[in-house]
Amino acid sequence: MKYDADVVVAGGGPVGLMLACELALAEVRVVVLERLTEVDTTIKAGAINTPSAEALYRRGLLPAVAEVQRAAMERFGAFARQRQAAGASTVRPVPRFAGHFAGIMLRGDLLDTSDPDFAGSGPAGEVGLVPQEALERLLGARAAELGVTVRRGVTVTGFDAAGDGVRVDTSEGPLHAGWLVGCDGGRSTVRRLAGFPFPGTAPSITGHQAIVEMTGSEALGAGWNWTATGTYVHGPLPGRILTVEFDGPPADREAPVTAEELQTSLRRVSGVPDVTITGVVSATRFTDNARQVPEYRRGRVLLAGDAAHVHAPFGGQGLNLGLGDAMNLGWKLAATVRGWAPEGLLDTYTAERHPIGAWVLEWTRAQVALMRPESHAAALRDVVAELSATTDATTYLVKKISGVWQRYDLPGSHPLTGRSAPDLGLSDGRRLADHLHGGGGLLLDLADDPALRERAAGHGDRVRVVTAGCPERPGLKGLLVRPDGFVAWAAGAGDGSGDADGSGDPYGELDAALERWFGAPAAVPAQGAPAA
Repeated sequence: MKYDADVVVAGGGPVGLMLACELALAEVRVVVLERLTEVDTTIKAGAINTPSAEALYRRGLLPAVAEVQRAAMERFGAFARQRQAAGASTVRPVPRFAGHFAGIMLRGDLLDTSDPDFAGSGPAGEVGLVPQEALERLLGARAAELGVTVRRGVTVTGFDAAGDGVRVDTSEGPLHAGWLVGCDGGRSTVRRLAGFPFPGTAPSITGHQAIVEMTGSEALGAGWNWTATGTYVHGPLPGRILTVEFDGPPADREAPVTAEELQTSLRRVSGVPDVTITGVVSATRFTDNARQVPEYRRGRVLLAGDAAHVHAPFGGQGLNLGLGDAMNLGWKLAATVRGWAPEGLLDTYTAERHPIGAWVLEWTRAQVALMRPESHAAALRDVVAELSATTDATTYLVKKISGVWQRYDLPGSHPLTGRSAPDLGLSDGRRLADHLHGGGGLLLDLADDPALRERAAGHGDRVRVVTAGCPERPGLKGLLVRPDGFVAWAAGAGDGSGDADGSGDPYGELDAALERWFGAPAAVPAQGAPAA
């Protein structure tokens, strides 16, 4: 069959665009179909976590992300100045960003930054305040640079995944591709048409988030506030409000969000009768519906992002979870398309990402339980707030929120195996992330060992070998880093790693890791023999 594209991605939000960029880096032909004609300006997630920042850093996008954060910080300052000018009774200084749990703010000055889990992220650890709309624009520009075809105003209406490809029916006619990936959100058409089960828990709340024009806002408390009728948030951007009511899901999730609806909810939850919404810039309605597909793949159809898992939006975990899906899936699907993927590689996508998705669902369920406006939840919230005012609890919660705890259960004896690669400073004047911009595998030879380099000779088209010293980790001999930035193998002096079978071969584990993640080695001509 002649394909119009190797992969069709349904959904052109941040997850779909990130996946498309990863595929394009591997020279996979990809078409993105997005039902909206313009970038979605609805207010959504306001921050990215450490794994997301690391992923963008490793693809050379950190300067652009840092500029987005700078602009966001300026808007935060504008909110504080606006409240001062309006004569608000309580104006809190903008705190060092550390996150929140169920609206309980975490103080950055209590964070133990010496905890080993925070080490190794490099400059990526300095960015976080990146709104979803800005990230979507950034990734859209990157996709255009890479030659990705993005077709806006096009919807998926059906597909047939029988045989050795997928016919994707769209509002503008059919497309033939090798694979279809649904990145089309919580109400995914691809998920529904493919028949993926979607078990979980039903919604119990109605939430609103909006950017509005309003009067009487000086009587609102800044930040997160709990009342007898729910929870509301004011700020940290000018005009930003959020309300949560616990009397069931909305009657019509699809209806447009009106100024009257927002005003009624804000007055009811805040108890401020004179706050009046005079205009709506951006608004959305949400619930705590929490569901996850058991498997992220059915034949030639895969899911990523909200199409695979939905949950309450508190903390912006959904955006970050989806970006992690895209990074994990991108290189594995590309290897499958290109024909060098080892057996079972694509199935590791579900195995590695499903547990993290399940954790996020539980994390958001716990926050909803703490936010409820009833006496038992309020008592428990007081206990958690008291605990969170300690260094140990703040550090624990921030590690969870930031995602630095995330790792994959990969074979190997070194403690770095399965973790995000530390951003090592190298003797060539570059950092590890600088060598990952192209999206391939990386073998770092940190001991200038020809025997180590020789082990990767048959994977030269899939794994780049870099020889350099690492003054900050002198005992580390080598690292094999997957295209998604996770360590597949590591060896260091005296750590007992590398010898997988007890044979005394210091690079036995490296051979196994190369074949597990990058397939069988190509034939390497004997020294002095002509290449075929």
